[in-house]
Amino acid sequence: MKGYIQVYTGNGKGKTTAAFGLALRAAGAGKKVFIAQFVKGRKYSETEALTRTFPDIIVKQYGRGCFIIKEPEEEDIKAARRGLAEVERIIMEGKYNIIVLDEANIAIYYKLFSADELIDILKKKKEETEIIVTGRYAPRELTDIADLVTEMKEVKHYYQSGVKARKGIEY
Repeated sequence: MKGYIQVYTGNGKGKTTAAFGLALRAAGAGKKVFIAQFVKGRKYSETEALTRTFPDIIVKQYGRGCFIIKEPEEEDIKAARRGLAEVERIIMEGKYNIIVLDEANIAIYYKLFSADELIDILKKKKEETEIIVTGRYAPRELTDIADLVTEMKEVKHYYQSGVKARKGIEY
C-alpha cells in the first residue's frame, strides 16, 4: 500500500488529536507507529494511554517540558535537532508503517530546524510509509509537497472566556 504525506495545521484545536486517532486506527490494523513530538517534553494523557495500551505505538518527545514562549533557548534547538536526526534514521530504516511528526511545524516556525531540512528527510521515506506532520504555521514548502493538507480552523473556543486546559480534554 502506498504511503502519503499528510499535514494537519491551522489555529484550531485537534491537530495532535487527529494524528493520534490515525495512529490508533493504524495500530488496530496491525501497523507499527512511531510518534515524534517536537517542542513537547511533558506527560500528556494521550501519550500515557498510548504507551500503556499499544505496544506497537512508540512515542518519543524532543522537547524540554516547557513550551517556547518567545525565543527558543540553545537546549530547545539541540533537543529538536537530536529528534530530527533520529526521525531521519527511523524513516530510512522503514520499520514503521506510520510516522507522526507532532508539532514539527512549530519547530520550523521557531527555527529549531528548517522546512528544507524536514522536506529533505521526508523525501527519503519508503514508498509504503505514511507520514503525518502536525502543528500551526505549516510552511508553504511543506504543504506544496504534501499529498493531504487539513487546516483546523478555530471558530469559537472556551479558552477565550477563561477556561484553563483540562486534564483528559486538552492535555
